[in-house]
Amino acid sequence: MLAAKKIKYSDIEKFFPLARIQNNLKESFSGPATAPFVGRSGYPNVNAGILSLPEQNSEAWKYDQPRLWAMQSLPIPNIVNYRFSLVNSRMKTAVKNPCRIAEIAQEIGLASRPVDVEINLFKKPSFNFDYEDAITPYGPTAKLKSAKLTENPKINQQVEKVYSDVDFKANEALKYLYARGFDEHFLSRLLSVGGVGVKFERKLVPTRWSITAVDDLMGKKIISEIQDFPQSDFQISFDGYLGNYYLIILLPQAWSYELFEIQLGEHYGSYSTDYENCFGRKDYAESTAGGYYACRLAVLEKLKERKRQTGALVFRFITNEYSVPLGVWVCREAARKSAKSQAIVFASQEEMMDYVKAFIKQRFSFDLGWFIKESKLLRERRGQRRLGEF
Repeated sequence: MLAAKKIKYSDIEKFFPLARIQNNLKESFSGPATAPFVGRSGYPNVNAGILSLPEQNSEAWKYDQPRLWAMQSLPIPNIVNYRFSLVNSRMKTAVKNPCRIAEIAQEIGLASRPVDVEINLFKKPSFNFDYEDAITPYGPTAKLKSAKLTENPKINQQVEKVYSDVDFKANEALKYLYARGFDEHFLSRLLSVGGVGVKFERKLVPTRWSITAVDDLMGKKIISEIQDFPQSDFQISFDGYLGNYYLIILLPQAWSYELFEIQLGEHYGSYSTDYENCFGRKDYAESTAGGYYACRLAVLEKLKERKRQTGALVFRFITNEYSVPLGVWVCREAARKSAKSQAIVFASQEEMMDYVKAFIKQRFSFDLGWFIKESKLLRERRGQRRLGEF
């Protein structure tokens, strides 16, 4: 498993005036709440929080929009400025019997745009850099004394439908909304605040878990849809975002998927990998964790669009450009950029692999030969007999 990259004060200070922001924070303030946040420490008693700006801001909706950031190719400093401006006002609560604060967080999670909120804290917020690299970071934190919405949340009718239907199973509700254009970031938020599911099964879900749960669920949904599609040809695509580059190699065969994540920065050459064949996985992808499911979804979305099924061998290259870990959404959006880029088609697997090795050697001065040799997907492919052999 790759070493988790930690956020450092010095890394953020380069982009964001932490000390000045800290001095201007107060124990009580009003501002737009952009998102809820549910921690996982102490589960089933967790910190439920409200991420909000400490003052009015007409562009508050941009502070929790990973898909938009990627579409606009926003650089790390811009995203850091968005995220570290948000105050996480939080309180301990049980996931099955949430307190009033968690109910407010739920309303914010259901809303289609930021909701104005009045916040009262026990003390002035302070910065804490103990983040998990899978989640999108936020700014200073403090224990919440009370919170009150000062406007009614704007909730989409389709979201209201699945929230009000207490007999609608969570998985089916999320698929329903995904099919109607709601992105995975909003859906993970909805799942996190207990906004979907059969009435007596609803509960808060830690944000980290909800992100992977949605990526996994939507990925499996698409896998079931592409399994009758014709197989693709030999092709590759390559692109990246925020110092994370994805090489996607597609092979003509039934769906299977393997991801290698390779560190080209501080821990040069270290890697992690996970794999699934056409029968899927029975356990969690421990080595590549949330990045596995985020990348898989990006690849599957493109295959569904092309009405093809393939074997997908993917290499993620993490460079020193990725100076601040910003969450698993970076994996999803960087992989999407690669999947959507212009593909190069080859006549044979041998020709494609020779090109791949030469390309990565030139691009990163890195030898992929050992990884290609060790690939489970390629090894299984070598052992399969083709119809033409019979």
